[in-house]
Amino acid sequence: MQKFSIVSLLLITMLPYLSVAANGSPGQPSPKEPVKIGIARLTHGHIHGFFSRFEGRSDLELVGIHEPDTALARRIAKRYDLDSTLFYTDLHRMIEEENPAGIAIFSNTFEHKSLVETIASAGVDIMLEKPLAVSMEHARAMQKAVRENNVHLIVNYETSWYASNRFIHQQVVAQNKIGNIRKMVVRSGHRGPKEIGVTDPFLSWLTDPKLNGGGALTDFGCYGANLMTWLMGNQRPITVTALTQQLKDDPVYAKVDDEATIILEYPHAQGIIQASWNWPYSRKDMEVYGTNGMMLAPDHNSVEFRYDGQQRIAKEVSVQSDRFDHYLSYFSAILRDRVEPKGLSSLENNMIVTEILDAARKSARTGKSVSLE
Repeated sequence: MQKFSIVSLLLITMLPYLSVAANGSPGQPSPKEPVKIGIARLTHGHIHGFFSRFEGRSDLELVGIHEPDTALARRIAKRYDLDSTLFYTDLHRMIEEENPAGIAIFSNTFEHKSLVETIASAGVDIMLEKPLAVSMEHARAMQKAVRENNVHLIVNYETSWYASNRFIHQQVVAQNKIGNIRKMVVRSGHRGPKEIGVTDPFLSWLTDPKLNGGGALTDFGCYGANLMTWLMGNQRPITVTALTQQLKDDPVYAKVDDEATIILEYPHAQGIIQASWNWPYSRKDMEVYGTNGMMLAPDHNSVEFRYDGQQRIAKEVSVQSDRFDHYLSYFSAILRDRVEPKGLSSLENNMIVTEILDAARKSARTGKSVSLE
């Protein structure tokens, strides 16, 4: 009879478990096998960022692109040297034939609702560009579709992946370095969509109040609402007060606001969101003031801070405490069931963001503060 050492017997016993660990959970792609994803619509200008980030990735495989505008599809295919067989004019057919695990949406904001309902009903996880929805009515319908079909939905903001913002959250929320938050200020925007040269499909819906949900208030107000909701631990503000203006003379902006200020009242803090298509330069920066200190994030990897009366200190920071530096890495991990959506990208946060933006539009229209209590 062949003899086995204790070590050999242990290895034989553990072999099935070692196999699963090496190749991934049953029914899930192995760590070396790419996850299949699709794209729904190409009218959002951030689609170009997707393709520039996607190139060279081995964890994701693009299997289909839904775009009913065939002329737009041809332009994108030519620009990024994409095979024509990737493109579908019918979303249902793309899902049925390609069986993607996740779909990234790059449509106008009004279309988010119908696309999410269709994709969720097929049991497919979803990533979409900010903001979540044009209204709470749309947001609630999307929330219902996601919950009923047990799928994940994440909302992507550029600022979610700023090392500076994550460093501030760690210092302020996890380590209480500046005491209790008293005031937050987020400024975001640029010279205007037309002025910075966005594509025609993008410009046409950004300046349409139905398809975008508004102008600068929606386009850039969502960043501040998202970050402040995160810093406040998903606490809803008590009141929302907003002022919007049309400062541009160009008729392309005639139907939407290009300047917006939103004030959020919390029980013991205040948030000020300054969203504009009139800044002389592009910006996305944040300031947080507490009872005994302050922290500023002037850009994606720089912070300035002052604790307990110290002189102001400026430093560069890197990504803190997690491996996700971009939404594609985050979405890939979600599709492999390694992480649950939370924080800035989560549906919970972005339902509150939508509620804030809805209230801000009402406040700007009526000239009165809107209570969320």
